[in-house]
Amino acid sequence: MTAPAPIASTKIGVVTLDIIIADITTLKVGAIVNAANTRLAGGGGVDGAIHRAAGWDDLHAACNKLGGCETGSAKITAGFRLPARYIIHAVGPVWSGGAKNEEALLASCYRTAFALAREHMIDSLAYSAISTGIYGFPADRAAGIALQTVAAEIERDPGSVRRVVFCCFNDEAAAHHETALHALDRG
Repeated sequence: MTAPAPIASTKIGVVTLDIIIADITTLKVGAIVNAANTRLAGGGGVDGAIHRAAGWDDLHAACNKLGGCETGSAKITAGFRLPARYIIHAVGPVWSGGAKNEEALLASCYRTAFALAREHMIDSLAYSAISTGIYGFPADRAAGIALQTVAAEIERDPGSVRRVVFCCFNDEAAAHHETALHALDRG
């Protein structure tokens, strides 16, 4: 399935940034970025949905071979039954009020995921709203960190990436991302 029309969009150099509301498991992009846990074991929310859509057994076996992933980092597997070629598993922080380096860890997982996209010559990737579900990271702050971090990576070196999608699950998440996108345009 092709992504729905963007709610908001901008360009940074040759790279298009889009904000959409969709089911990330349906997107035909080079890679989707999963909001994973440190065990890469599948869980609830978007992580569980991605595991189910990709094929639980195949994805679970591939993730087991990776030996987990530290908070603030990311690892990559095949996309298996997804339309996306790859899944980048990014582990964001659990929100603890902001006193445990959560903002830097969240930015790091967005950076690491983007670096993996460059390394694997991926031309398009779709991020989920990492850490904003059960991990409790304030959605407005997370959206700002996501957009600022990815924009900085694009400006530094887009590599093969030509399109970045911020795939939101609902109107509220999309509104936070749109506000963050407009802040980039003014910034």
